[in-house]
Amino acid sequence: MPTVRGTAKSVAYEDLKRAILTMERQPGSPLEESELCDRYGLSRTPLREVLQLLSGEGYVTLQLNRGARVSDMTHYTLRDFFLAAPLIYSAILRLAAQNATPAQITELKDAQEAFRTALTSGDVTDRALTNDQFHRITGHMAGNSYLQASLDRLLIDHTRIAMTFFRPNSGAKEDRLELACRQHDEMIAAIENGDEERAAELALEHWALSRDQIELFVMPAGLEAPLGAPPKQKSA
Repeated sequence: MPTVRGTAKSVAYEDLKRAILTMERQPGSPLEESELCDRYGLSRTPLREVLQLLSGEGYVTLQLNRGARVSDMTHYTLRDFFLAAPLIYSAILRLAAQNATPAQITELKDAQEAFRTALTSGDVTDRALTNDQFHRITGHMAGNSYLQASLDRLLIDHTRIAMTFFRPNSGAKEDRLELACRQHDEMIAAIENGDEERAAELALEHWALSRDQIELFVMPAGLEAPLGAPPKQKSA
């Protein structure tokens, strides 16, 4: 974790990240300092230090004289997301296969077991957060600070959208979730074997698996409505 010192600041930092990733705090919603100070037992100065860190990581937007807001997800940001995601994910997995240490591979396997358990339990938040953790570890494996920063920012929006992907009746059938889990296993194997070509391929296959669900989040199905002009109202 970045330099957040002191228990209350650490709790605020981690809890706000979790609340943003799980959509408990909606994109674009204001972060009222008074409410946060009361919640976490902080004065304004240490709270602002936490918000500055979250802003630097992409979770929060700070605006002069307007305070802090949860980072938004507009059609502009999501367009950039769609363009960048496959490029970043494949580059990360390729470098992970080149550079991963045995300790990192063990950490990734542990993260995969946590994800598998979350799929079994059906808890939406656990599914989204354990998936997020799995992919963040691959970023550390890659060992590239520029790609790491890009991956971390992508995963904020990907995890927020994944809250819909992992929700029951979301359109993501259990066989697709099982396929996502198998792809994780294959990623681990490719990284462990140093097979950078297969690792990069798997990144793109994994992206394709969730892409249509992400598109559904961006452009939800319209409400059914009768065609033609509305019926004329009868005069009283």
